[in-house]
Amino acid sequence: MIRTFKQGLRLWTIGRVLVRYRLDAILFTLKPLRPLSFVLFLLPWNWFRREEGTRGERIRRSLEDLGPIFIKFGQMLSTRRDLLPDDIALELTRLQDRVPPFPSDQARMAIEKALEQPIELIFAEFEDVPLASASIAQVHSARLRDGRSVVVKVVRPGIDRTIRADLEIMHLIAYLADRYWADGRRMRPREVVSEYEKTVLDELDLVREGANAITIRRNFEDNPLLYVPEVIWDYTRTKVMVMERIEGIPVANIEELRARGVDLKLLAERGVEIFFTQVFKHNFFHADMHPGNIFIDATDPADPSYMAVDFGIVGSLLQSDQHYLAENFHAFFSRDYGRVAELYVESGWVPEGTRVDEFEAAIRSVCEPIFQKPLDQISFGHVLLRLFQTARRFDMEVQPQLVLLQKTLLNIEGLGRQMYPQLDLWTTAKPFLERWMSEQVGLRAFLRSAERHLPRILVQLPELPVRLQEALDAERHRAERDAALRAEVRDLRSMLQRDARRRLESLVGFGLLLGAGILTQMDGVPQWFGLAWPAWPTGLIGLGLLLFSLRRGDGVLRNMRIVHRRLD
Repeated sequence: MIRTFKQGLRLWTIGRVLVRYRLDAILFTLKPLRPLSFVLFLLPWNWFRREEGTRGERIRRSLEDLGPIFIKFGQMLSTRRDLLPDDIALELTRLQDRVPPFPSDQARMAIEKALEQPIELIFAEFEDVPLASASIAQVHSARLRDGRSVVVKVVRPGIDRTIRADLEIMHLIAYLADRYWADGRRMRPREVVSEYEKTVLDELDLVREGANAITIRRNFEDNPLLYVPEVIWDYTRTKVMVMERIEGIPVANIEELRARGVDLKLLAERGVEIFFTQVFKHNFFHADMHPGNIFIDATDPADPSYMAVDFGIVGSLLQSDQHYLAENFHAFFSRDYGRVAELYVESGWVPEGTRVDEFEAAIRSVCEPIFQKPLDQISFGHVLLRLFQTARRFDMEVQPQLVLLQKTLLNIEGLGRQMYPQLDLWTTAKPFLERWMSEQVGLRAFLRSAERHLPRILVQLPELPVRLQEALDAERHRAERDAALRAEVRDLRSMLQRDARRRLESLVGFGLLLGAGILTQMDGVPQWFGLAWPAWPTGLIGLGLLLFSLRRGDGVLRNMRIVHRRLD
């Protein structure tokens, strides 16, 4: 009862915010309320008030008023341009996940509870003023007793209850929209909310985030282009994570980078290389690479490198997705639209029965205008977006891993163009993609695959003769069963044919009996021993046929039951 009451209050708050930003008209697009849309004109607050801002601005401001969980939901929606109009998606990208920090005494209590010891025994120094504060967690600087400078990430107290309560409301709204909203089927709100729920709940687990950081750190151990800070596992729990503190220039501080004399062209190209290395070589990529999570090591301005933090959201692709995506990019920039269409069908991203020629024509009509621009002005991320939007018209199912990829690519490309506006992303990426594709086929790919599977093959090699004999025996038994089954099917077919003849004989016998009965009732028919003379021979023949067919029918049915038992 209390839970229902709280949900009612939250829905009331959401309704007030919608009214405040003139979004209440959305409610009257639902099928049950559509006949009552005239009520909008009767509400006093709609008489004289003017709309302030575009619809995208009003939606953004309403999400900001509803709180951090709705802000993060709006940020996620901003990446789903396959679902939203461009003006709304663009406005949602401006949502800022900035919330007031929670008191430092709560942070201290949360750390001590998670680590089960007083904070003074863990840290030599602990800064009460946080370095950053977001909707899920906030970060404090500290120094361990061994002298290492670290940052401490603490999940906001009680945020999991708030998140789960708001998620219940979102699921309810999504259910109503899916059932009653005219665009509900196309927008798939229930699927969108479920996708968001998984992402936001994963961010609550800092052990999982630490594991993601360690994986990317290990992947770049021998690559100086990206540095990932060390996770201090002794002091990391589900609600608290301690990491090495890094010192770098925020990637968005272009003025500082220029003042340091950093080679921005090289830096932008290295950002692209890092992205494609993560996606195609490691198959594990940082999927939240917005400017707040990326820093630059400008110790050597001629040889700059990246540093990354916040690994709550990561992505990976199936090997088949990697292959098709790489070949897709290559075919697109070669303007081979037929191959692009074929790849979408082969990958299973669109239904198997899709007309490739129609799909090719749709892709050409969307993408050809893009190539009227210089190559360095073509947005790689938007190319991918337009391809997905076109595929949606051909019933392409949403691919969550591709949505994360698209979001990350847009972030990387945006950062690169901010640093170096003339960045030609395709020229930078093409050699990497061609090298990766060459490694997936041919002799090198065969040798690499053989090397990877050799230990398992060697273990199973002594058992190979036995396995081969078992396979041959199984194949022989299968052939014998198939032959027996074919014989049973032939017998069954002949029995069914005999059954059909029996039915015909029964029908003829019944007809003769019926005819005999009719003859006995007719006037003027010659009599023989008191009966119409054609009736008794007709009746005897009909009765004989009926008895004969029934006797044969019992045998047929008995044989059919035997065959069915043998088939089972």
